[in-house]
Amino acid sequence: MSLIRSVILGCGGYLPENVLTNEDLAKIVDTSDEWIYSRTGIRQRHIVAEGEMTSDLGTKAALQALERAGVEGPDIDLILLATSTPDNTFPATAVTIQANIGAHQGVAFDLQAVCSGFVFGLATADNFLKSGQFKRALVIGAETFSRILDWEDRNTCVLFGDGAGAVVLEAQKLNSSADDRGILLTELRSDGRHRDKLYVDGGPSSTGTVGHLRMHGREVFRHAVTNISEVINRTLELSGYSADQIDWFVPHQANKRILDGTARKIGLDPEKIVMTVDKHANTSAASIPLALNTALEDGRLKEGNLVLMEAMGGGFTWGSALIKY
Repeated sequence: MSLIRSVILGCGGYLPENVLTNEDLAKIVDTSDEWIYSRTGIRQRHIVAEGEMTSDLGTKAALQALERAGVEGPDIDLILLATSTPDNTFPATAVTIQANIGAHQGVAFDLQAVCSGFVFGLATADNFLKSGQFKRALVIGAETFSRILDWEDRNTCVLFGDGAGAVVLEAQKLNSSADDRGILLTELRSDGRHRDKLYVDGGPSSTGTVGHLRMHGREVFRHAVTNISEVINRTLELSGYSADQIDWFVPHQANKRILDGTARKIGLDPEKIVMTVDKHANTSAASIPLALNTALEDGRLKEGNLVLMEAMGGGFTWGSALIKY
């Protein structure tokens, strides 16, 4: 029996040229490389230049993904941009990227689930493709979090960076065999009771300002390991796979402690974690596709590998995706 599955054709990423190290941050706020690294695993992050926007980052990541997929803008009929830092309140930043890559057909829209945005985007695109409504999708995570940080708050400004990552998905009719590639399963969650633990203190209908990111770090950490482990275990249970069958764990790059703690809790070999938090910091919705792109470029990620993704973000939102690359 055949089935339709969303297969990744290509992956791309982009990081701004400006690099801000922990030593650089120590000149701005009361912190140090040792303080930041011991708590987060972060050494540096990339920061957008003046005039560089989320659409610029997303476009560059998208173009690289398209080139690697062997397709062009007009071949894409669904563009989904996961971001919490759009260029404008409206229109959607996705339509700017749509125009930039020469895709003048189909549909493009933004999706907001903060750090979980890319996983939510994959799940949304996957369901559109499997339904037959679209043939090829571009799922992008792009963020300029440096624009919403309070650079006097050392507890938050040290954690985040800017960047973008993208994947091209294609609906393919497969034979229902164990070797079939594509998105196998996605699991999504949200719980608005915890919205005040990680949020931005501004918005068009509340303050009329952009606002700054605010976070209750200990509470976020506590919920992260528990929530992520639960959704991963559910994903594995439903898929029939076990943790030791995972080739690569490509998680949201929030904090090394969270990644290590999650791997221990689900019984995953730490050598299978694709970790970029030391070089990229937390790039929110961009972190998973950027990490995926890193593993592809350094040769770790191979066609046919079983890849587990997970993320948790403000809201709270969280989710996972299991993919045969």
